[in-house]
Amino acid sequence: MELYSERGFEQTTVAEIAQRAGLTERTFFRYFADKREVLFGGAESITDVLVEAVAGAPEPANPLQAAGAGLVAVGAMIEGQRGRAFARRRQRIISSNDELRERELIKLATWSEALAAALRKRGVGSATATLAGEVGIAVFRAAFERWVATARGPGLPELVEVTLEELDALAAAGAVSGG
Repeated sequence: MELYSERGFEQTTVAEIAQRAGLTERTFFRYFADKREVLFGGAESITDVLVEAVAGAPEPANPLQAAGAGLVAVGAMIEGQRGRAFARRRQRIISSNDELRERELIKLATWSEALAAALRKRGVGSATATLAGEVGIAVFRAAFERWVATARGPGLPELVEVTLEELDALAAAGAVSGG
């Protein structure tokens, strides 16, 4: 992260990353496929938390509420692992590079698919599960952007909940206005 911040993603080499970490390049490649994966490591454990939390959501929860339970759990995990300052720094690096932005979108699409699959296991129809997964990821992205934009304030799990409430209010307003 320090090298990416100092030199930029494109200018940083695997050899430099390995040297800074006190590793050989060979050891680096045992843990990461390439230098992008330094920013995206741990995706499997996040997906596991997401799926487990959706499965454990209370039975009367509707699909979006169950998805929200998973996203709140992911938010807590992300916040607890490295915190807001780390996430902000990581996001700046990703935002500065087209290849990394594409990789971030792939990660989010994977989460959406995992959400939908977990919802299907709860008995939610395929189309509804897919929609709830996509909407859930949009909610998470909005909450995450709020979280990294400020140095203080509500945590990521709370912002996920607030953003879900805002979505509910928006949907209710649309239903009332006939929209």
